[in-house]
Amino acid sequence: MKTFYTLLLTFWAVVTYGRDGNAHLMEQLKNTLANKGYFDHQKEKRILLLQQRVRECQPQNLQKQYGLYSQLFEEYRSYQYDSAYVYTQKLIKLSLAMKDVPKLYDSKIKLGIILISSGMFKETLDCLNEVDPKALSRNSKLCYYRLKCSYYVYLANYNNDKYYSKGYREIAQKYLDTAILLTERDSFEQLMYKAELPDKPGQQTPNYKYYELLLYHHKLTAHQTAMIASALGDYNQGEKRMELLLIAAINDIRSSTKETNAIFKVGCELYKSKKVKDAYLFIQEALNNAEFYGSRLHKIEISSVLADIAANKILLAENEKNKFLVYLLSSLTAIVIISSISFIVFVQLKRLRVKEVIIADKNKQLEKNNLRLAEDARIKEVYIGYFFNVYAEYIIKLEKLKRNVERKIKSEKYGDVLKLLGNVDIKKERDDLFRTFDRVFLLMFPDFVTLFNALLRPEDQIWPKKDEVLNPHLRIFALLRLGISDNATIAKILEYTVNTIYTYKIRIKSKAIVGPDEFINRIMGIQVVDNTSAASPDGQAH
Repeated sequence: MKTFYTLLLTFWAVVTYGRDGNAHLMEQLKNTLANKGYFDHQKEKRILLLQQRVRECQPQNLQKQYGLYSQLFEEYRSYQYDSAYVYTQKLIKLSLAMKDVPKLYDSKIKLGIILISSGMFKETLDCLNEVDPKALSRNSKLCYYRLKCSYYVYLANYNNDKYYSKGYREIAQKYLDTAILLTERDSFEQLMYKAELPDKPGQQTPNYKYYELLLYHHKLTAHQTAMIASALGDYNQGEKRMELLLIAAINDIRSSTKETNAIFKVGCELYKSKKVKDAYLFIQEALNNAEFYGSRLHKIEISSVLADIAANKILLAENEKNKFLVYLLSSLTAIVIISSISFIVFVQLKRLRVKEVIIADKNKQLEKNNLRLAEDARIKEVYIGYFFNVYAEYIIKLEKLKRNVERKIKSEKYGDVLKLLGNVDIKKERDDLFRTFDRVFLLMFPDFVTLFNALLRPEDQIWPKKDEVLNPHLRIFALLRLGISDNATIAKILEYTVNTIYTYKIRIKSKAIVGPDEFINRIMGIQVVDNTSAASPDGQAH
């Protein structure tokens, strides 16, 4: 089921890549790398279980111990060099104790496998020279010749010389041919080894169609998938190469393989593409793997590249820092400018609001003044008309009186003159004048008496008698409402002393339910009602 699960994930990754591109695989690799602890934990659980079984094994059961040590070697083989080395030594000791030469040679081959992965080529050759292939089983022979081939390939790559490398590669191919003969037909090993051979004699390019056959048409473990995808990636370019390397790196993490180059190759490809951050992340992980496994050769190779990438990462960080500083300074400058403009606008708006409030107050005051002027104009209009009528009547009366007096004097009827003058009732004329004033006032201010008394307590209210329109107290404040506030003027009009007028005003204001100033403001606030055109001062319709 684990193998099926891995194959399903691999197939899904390949299909998904065709749809979404390398970005999706890259994200999958990062997520898998973030969860590598889970896969390593599973590996450690298997190792602990095998070690427990070793402790439970009977000391005399050397065959069982050898089998368990072989399993532990396979678990550590691509996981941790030191532990794998320890178990090869245990296998060698057990082989010697059992005096089993084939097992001893098999243990030597296992030792050579981990020595070559650590870059110890001379020690690997020493191990192989101690092995007699004639005494090996078929599977051990296969491992032996495959290891011989790998040894000369590594040697050719390490020397990289046109004279020696060619000879090393020819030797490696002979050992590979021998290994292929020992494989089963269409087995994983046979197809993988065939992929490393040229398609035709003299051709330099390996026949990597076998890698494609294995990757896309065979059931592989996660470790096998990583091996084939990584090898196939070496014979592709561009996006396809990156696809295969990403698949290999993902499966290396899933199989807890630390002795690997896939993630290192991914980092190198990203570095070529100027993706320094991701390149640094993956190559740093490759270095961690090499250190964990204990591969000296890989550590040297990776460290040299990592140093270059780290330098570029620092330069990139500096550039980003400089860009950030430029952006920050630009932002701060923009903020200062915007803040300054905002402050100026705020101050101007504040001033404008103050002016608007002042203008609104002025408009209200002007409106009140206009209403007051209109009211004053209406009062003046009414009273001017009223006094013209009064004066006209008095002129007519004086004219009649003058003619009668002149006639009586000419006739020397002096007694009749006195009689005529005696008919003139000044008090009645004054009362008529006040009554006419009262009626005209109440035509303009019909609610005056009610509103006036509303400002007094009930026991202090002043109401006219039945035969009165207004009384003297009300008349004082009526004149005040008309704008006549001078006590001397009011006293002349009403024929009272100034002290009397002052006393009346003080007494009434003291009885008000509001303050003296508020009382006067309320009196002055009584509005004119424009119904004076409907009737004459004497109450007759025009």
